[in-house]
Amino acid sequence: MKDKSINILFKYGTIVLMIAIIIYFSFISDAFLTYNNFSDILRSISIVTLLALGVTFTLVVNGFDLSVGSTMSLSTVITASLMVWYDLPLWLVLILPILVGVLVGMFNTLLIVVIGIPDLLATLSTMYIVAGLHRTYTEGYSIYNNMPLVSGGTAPGELSQAFLWIGQGKMLGLPVPVWIMLVMVFLTYLVLNHTRWGRVLYMTGGNAEAATLSGVNVKKVKFSAYVISGVFASMAGILFTARVGSGQIDAGAPLLMEAVAAVFVGYSVLGAGKPNAIGTFFGAAVIGILLNGLTILNLPYYAFDIIKGAVLVSALAVTYVHAKNRFSAG
Repeated sequence: MKDKSINILFKYGTIVLMIAIIIYFSFISDAFLTYNNFSDILRSISIVTLLALGVTFTLVVNGFDLSVGSTMSLSTVITASLMVWYDLPLWLVLILPILVGVLVGMFNTLLIVVIGIPDLLATLSTMYIVAGLHRTYTEGYSIYNNMPLVSGGTAPGELSQAFLWIGQGKMLGLPVPVWIMLVMVFLTYLVLNHTRWGRVLYMTGGNAEAATLSGVNVKKVKFSAYVISGVFASMAGILFTARVGSGQIDAGAPLLMEAVAAVFVGYSVLGAGKPNAIGTFFGAAVIGILLNGLTILNLPYYAFDIIKGAVLVSALAVTYVHAKNRFSAG
C-alpha cells in the first residue's frame, strides 16, 4: 500500500498539487482565476522555463550547469549595451549575446570534458567568472536608455520598440514571451523524445561507458548539451532585457534556484523519472502559480525562497523515495 501511494504521488503529485493550488487561491481571491492573471503567470515563468530547459539538457547527459544564472546576467547586460552604448541593429543585438552563451558552454565543456573537473565544481567556477565579467563590463551599473557615461555625455542609443515588443508585446492574445517559451518547450520535447540525437543524449546520461561501446562520441554529446544550456541562458537574458526595458546586473542570479527546482519537480510529472521538457514546463508552472498566489495574498517577497526551497525538497524527496523503492523491488 505504501509503495502504491509513493508511485501515485510520483506520477500525479505535481499535477494534483497544481490543481490544488489553483482551486485554493481561486477561493481566496477573485483576481486569481482570470485570463489576465494567468497570462501574467505564463509571462513570468517564460524566462525561468528557458533557463530550466538549458539545465534539463545538461541533466539528461548526467551533468549539471550552475552557471546559467550568471550567463543570463551577462547576456542581459550585453544585449542592452549593444543597443544603448553602441546603437547596433536589432539582428546583431539578437545574435551576439547567443554567441556569448555558446562561448560559455564551450568553456564549461573545456573544464568538464577536457580537463576532467566534476560538473558541479566546473560550472560553479564558471558562475563566479561570468558574474565577475558582467560586473566588470558594466562597472557595476545597470544599462538603460540615455544613461550617463563614465567617459562623459549620454549613451547614443536606446532600446528600440521592435526589440521591446519581444518582451512586452502580444500576439494572438498571448504575450510574445509565452509563445517563445511554448515553441522552445515543444522543440525540446521533439528533440529529446523523437530524434536519434535525443536517444543518444539519454543513453550518454544513463551509462556513458555503454554509450561509448555503442559508438557514441560522449565528449561531443556533452559538448552539445552544455552549449545548448548556454544558448538557452542567453535567450533568457535577451527576453529579460526586452521585458524590463533595461540591462540589470545580476538579473539571472535569483532565477537559478527556480530553474533548478522546475527541472527536479518535472522529474515526477506523469512518472517520467528523468529530465524532460514537458515536466520542466509543469515544474516552472507550479512554482509560478504558487508565487503568484502568494503575491496576491501579500506574503512578503523575502519569504518566497522558503516556499521555493520547500517545493524543491518535496520534489526531491518523492523522486528519491520512489527510486529507492524501485531499486529495492529490483
